Amino acid sequence: MAPKKGPTLRAQWLGKQLRELREAAKLTLRDAGDYVQRDPAAISRWEQGLTPARAPDVLALLNLYGVDDPELRDGLERLSRDIWHKGWWDDYARETSGRVIDHAWLESRAEIVQSFDALVIPGLLQTPEYAEAVITAVDPDALEKYISRWVEFRMTRQQVLARDQPIQLTAVLDEAVLRRTVGGARVMRAQLEHLIQLGNHSNVTIQVLPFDAGAHASPHGAFMIFGMSAPYPDVAYAETHAGCIYVEADGVESFARAYDQLQRAALSPKDSLSLILGIAQHTT
Repeated sequence: MAPKKGPTLRAQWLGKQLRELREAAKLTLRDAGDYVQRDPAAISRWEQGLTPARAPDVLALLNLYGVDDPELRDGLERLSRDIWHKGWWDDYARETSGRVIDHAWLESRAEIVQSFDALVIPGLLQTPEYAEAVITAVDPDALEKYISRWVEFRMTRQQVLARDQPIQLTAVLDEAVLRRTVGGARVMRAQLEHLIQLGNHSNVTIQVLPFDAGAHASPHGAFMIFGMSAPYPDVAYAETHAGCIYVEADGVESFARAYDQLQRAALSPKDSLSLILGIAQHTT
């Protein structure tokens, strides 16, 4: 069964800003609909992100709302065009949820990604074999063809680390992540060796939060922060059994503070890679 679809994160961003601008202009849905010759229900769907507004309609609404800030106008126009732009991730839309697609899109637009992981290696740093073991453990009844596609999707996401202008990735890994044998000793050793290789890249920084650091700033578990360029806001992400959670605007600040504390408590990148090497050598 295909995953349930919903509004994309970027469509929700656009809709939220359009709603706020309309309300600031003290106009109703009908006022907006009459201006662009649409039913008020269509304007409501745009504002909810259910049906993304296209660029000409966005510009028309900005005219109606009296928005003359060129930076805001340009940003919202680019966002509206980006919503309709087809990316590589759309080829996986039938096998993955909309929130997973959002995740890949955020990685593709981010300048900096900060990750704290307490249970598994983050997807951007996983080997195919490690990824398959993690995915299979989460959904052991999944058909092999779906597992193969999900692994392929995860590996394709990693292209952001090797493109001409790669993202800057910093990853803080709880020591437990390194000592949990996922997929067997051979797979785990290869994964640890892969981390060492990536940790020597100029755009990847890996730090280990050792057991003896004790209590830390994220007892609730793993999270990520996407440092975005305009017109997109920075976004924090956390995953739960109830689904993925995306937080933006002021809500990102608490994640940023926690991440700063985690980095200060973690080993230096050099000492972290030494620890990973030692663990890899004893993984047999």
